[in-house]
Amino acid sequence: MSNNTSPNRVLVSVSDKTDLIPFVQELAGLGYEIVSTGGTRKHLQDAGLKVIDISEYTEFPEIMDGRVKTLHPRVHGGLLGRPDLDSDASAMSAHGIIPFKLVVCNLYPFEATVAKPGATLADAIENIDIGGPSMIRSAAKNHKYLGVVTAPAQYSRVIEAIKNDSFDEEHRRTLAMQAFARTAAYDSAIANYFESLHADEADFPERLTLSFRRQEALRYGENPHQRAAFYVEPNAGASTVAAAKQLNGKELSYNNLLDLDAAFGLVTEFEGPAVSIIKHNNPCGCATNKTLSEAFANAHAGDPVSAFGSIVGVNRVVDLATAEKMCEPGQFIEAIIAPGYADDAFELLTTKPKWKKNVRLMRCEVPAPAERLSLDYRRISGGLLVQDRDMLADPEDEWNIVTDREPTEQEWEDLKFAWSVCKHVKSNAIVFAKGGMITGVGAGQMSRLDSAEIAAKKSGDRCQGGVVASDAFFPFKDGIEQAAQAGIIAAIQPGGSRNDEEVIEAANAAGMTMVFTGRRHFRH
Repeated sequence: MSNNTSPNRVLVSVSDKTDLIPFVQELAGLGYEIVSTGGTRKHLQDAGLKVIDISEYTEFPEIMDGRVKTLHPRVHGGLLGRPDLDSDASAMSAHGIIPFKLVVCNLYPFEATVAKPGATLADAIENIDIGGPSMIRSAAKNHKYLGVVTAPAQYSRVIEAIKNDSFDEEHRRTLAMQAFARTAAYDSAIANYFESLHADEADFPERLTLSFRRQEALRYGENPHQRAAFYVEPNAGASTVAAAKQLNGKELSYNNLLDLDAAFGLVTEFEGPAVSIIKHNNPCGCATNKTLSEAFANAHAGDPVSAFGSIVGVNRVVDLATAEKMCEPGQFIEAIIAPGYADDAFELLTTKPKWKKNVRLMRCEVPAPAERLSLDYRRISGGLLVQDRDMLADPEDEWNIVTDREPTEQEWEDLKFAWSVCKHVKSNAIVFAKGGMITGVGAGQMSRLDSAEIAAKKSGDRCQGGVVASDAFFPFKDGIEQAAQAGIIAAIQPGGSRNDEEVIEAANAAGMTMVFTGRRHFRH
């Protein structure tokens, strides 16, 4: 092949062909010669573009079903060559190597492949890209001389820069940075996948490599003097806050995102219509009912004062009746997260209340039970704590009634409700509930007795005949006595204290029924 170099030659080899045709048409119109491979070449030619086959340039055929096509000195020489360096220019001339000015390459969908149910090892291996990362890394290393484009989102800016003669080294360095980040994330996904194959189910990988993409910069963190950004993991599930769609309102804050996650995590515990009301990452209200509007009314009634300026989570499409209750005078809601909004409900929420322009309306799919099981990461100075998320269903068949009196049917329902809520409350956690709604919560106290006193104060007379849930065992009888004095008649707790007998006696003396679950739900 002739060594008649072209000043504008682009190598195109992509798996994701989103927006590729108009991008390459623009490049062709700007005088670029297009060199391409396999399926990408056919895709471009079918659109009427003139394309040079990679095999024509390398004078070597694609072999092994396309596994080997760009791993060739003429390809990587054209990517790594430094035309202004005499030794490189001489080698390029001697071997018919033509320098590229641009590489457009994205990778086989390894992450999406292994995320599919039933994906096999063979599927995973066939979706490990070799030539793609090699080309990307070569081009990124040599960004002084050429650009590397690794995502469709970059296309428009690259075209604009070329047209404006501003596709300079600084721009190419930014693209190189993004390219290296992409190959690093790709390699970490592959490494983590193979770690998962060899690790015992009870073990965590010896080396954990994480890769998150910045979705947006936030105005600030928990406080205005703190910088913050929101990063998302690859292939975040549709039922995650990371994948939620904002339909209305101001931009989300750091604290909004934390509370949205807490609000949606709580309501997805329940099969029936449920509403959670979150303040400072704790539920101040939560309820289930036959209708969503009744659930909202009861959730709000749990602590109306704290509910002002709250985050609301619901596990059903918001209907008009529920929206009307949300818009009642005196209500102020920062954000709502739901599986969807009826048209009339959406119109009401965005037009009627004083906060109509500001309320953040988020749409997020309700997760299937299996989707709730994932790893939970928590940063500490110099390290990272990793654990299973506390979302496993509690084995109710292992619960034990430890008092003389057994729960009534209604008490059972309230105990299960309170227990589901309790694990979403910061420890030490005490939840008072009655009739499928929270009446009072004591959260985050150093003493469980303090939490019980706060829950009793919040409840007032409403907890008469209600239940109490404790995220960990009552260490002494005083917590049970406090609940009994408030009018509580049923309790649920893990058990396991050396003072269990004393606590059981106190419950019997008060005529309470009590259930031991055998499982703790600390939430620090």
